[in-house]
Amino acid sequence: MSERAAPFHCPYCGDEDLRPHEAGHGAWECASCNRAFQLKFLGLLSRGLTPDNAGGDGI
Repeated sequence: MSERAAPFHCPYCGDEDLRPHEAGHGAWECASCNRAFQLKFLGLLSRGLTPDNAGGDGI
């Protein structure tokens, strides 16, 4: 298994200047907007993805 992937951009400002944060695993800081955030995998959904066939305009 490989290392966990790093985020490509800040979820707040979209900038790519991210660095690991001292808070620990999964924590990142953005040098552009000066925010810190943490990423966490919650798990897989048991129901999976289902198509939304209710409503909408037909083409």
